[in-house]
Amino acid sequence: MGRQRVEPGPGQESVWDYPRPPRMEDVEEKVKVVFGGVTLAYTRRAKRVLETSHPPVYYIPPEDIRMEHLKPSGATSYCEWKGRASYYDIVTEERAAERAAWFYPDPTRSFRDLEGYVAFYPSKMDACWVGGEKVEAQEGDFYGGWVTSNIVGPFKGAPGTWGW
Repeated sequence: MGRQRVEPGPGQESVWDYPRPPRMEDVEEKVKVVFGGVTLAYTRRAKRVLETSHPPVYYIPPEDIRMEHLKPSGATSYCEWKGRASYYDIVTEERAAERAAWFYPDPTRSFRDLEGYVAFYPSKMDACWVGGEKVEAQEGDFYGGWVTSNIVGPFKGAPGTWGW
């Protein structure tokens, strides 16, 4: 099954120690997102959401994003914890990606501080960084977690993990 928890080493976090329902926390490290030759986002004011079995998802305030490259896609989805999400397509002179980012225009009370903040799928970006470390994308196309060297799994999202 592959669900055996990896024991975290010094300075590491296990996604299996993250809570359910998820917890939101401020991020002090620099967070950067690059797509199509453009630095879309650069901030020290990101938030991350931690949920059991998932690498963190990073949300960036719109003031720290080149919003002219984000176009509403009309697509939505629903999260039982955060509410209804809306999606952005991303367009630069070099290229475009559909449904490459999402946000919560009216999140639930527990996640009110995420209102308008944008999360990017690292799998659809040229690169994403946290604290100077280039992240790996969470496997699968659904969750959009950011995997760094201080996060251990196994992670939900890959084929065969949906029942976890």
